[in-house]
Amino acid sequence: MKVTVIGHWGAFPEAGEATSGYLFQHEDYNLLIDCGSGVVSNLQRFIPLEDLDAVVLSHYHADHFCDIGVLQYARLIKTDRGQVSKSLLIYGHSGDPAFHKLTKKRYTLGKAYREKDILRLGPFQISFCRTQHPIPCYAMRISAGNQCVVYSADTAAFPAMAGFAAKADLLIGECSLYDDMDGKSVGHMNSADVGKFARKADVKQLLLTHLPHWGDPARLLESAGAYFKGTIALAALGWTWEGGK
Repeated sequence: MKVTVIGHWGAFPEAGEATSGYLFQHEDYNLLIDCGSGVVSNLQRFIPLEDLDAVVLSHYHADHFCDIGVLQYARLIKTDRGQVSKSLLIYGHSGDPAFHKLTKKRYTLGKAYREKDILRLGPFQISFCRTQHPIPCYAMRISAGNQCVVYSADTAAFPAMAGFAAKADLLIGECSLYDDMDGKSVGHMNSADVGKFARKADVKQLLLTHLPHWGDPARLLESAGAYFKGTIALAALGWTWEGGK
């Protein structure tokens, strides 16, 4: 399994970059997890848009969802030009009116998932855990072959998440705030929270993402590393992980 960071900023993208978006690839299947601002532009650095097989969304805040409309226009054009011949499947939970925006004529088809579901998309198996966030949001445990990656999506720290992420090869953990800031009140983790989470879950590697737009990012690594002693990295456009290599 190969994971590539397409976007990693919280709230809005820095110039030329993107908010949440992660490309998962295995056995020639291309799966996009979240589709925030700037993701469609930057995804094309790595694959042609017509090669995208499916999208799964954690929730409907704009920094995880707003490029869906742009992606639908791309599919419209590529369908009309004969470059694709089937609807792109976009999975999201149905607990928000925005779910109905996932279907656009014959170009994209919205499919609902529930927390207890296990999605099987190509070689991938995906399970879900509802997070603690102001609107319904779901973390994902994504497996292929003998590898497992957990994506926290947006969440405050809470005990059940450690069990959900247990023994993952990679934890993509949101790190919206510095350790002297209260994440729980806004439904996000700070750098200490995500370090503790990774330690409790006993994951092999931690990627800090959904990053803040201020301060010294080295502080995020230092604070998370005070609790988690495994390998830690900061997300960046094009950062890749491949089967634990």
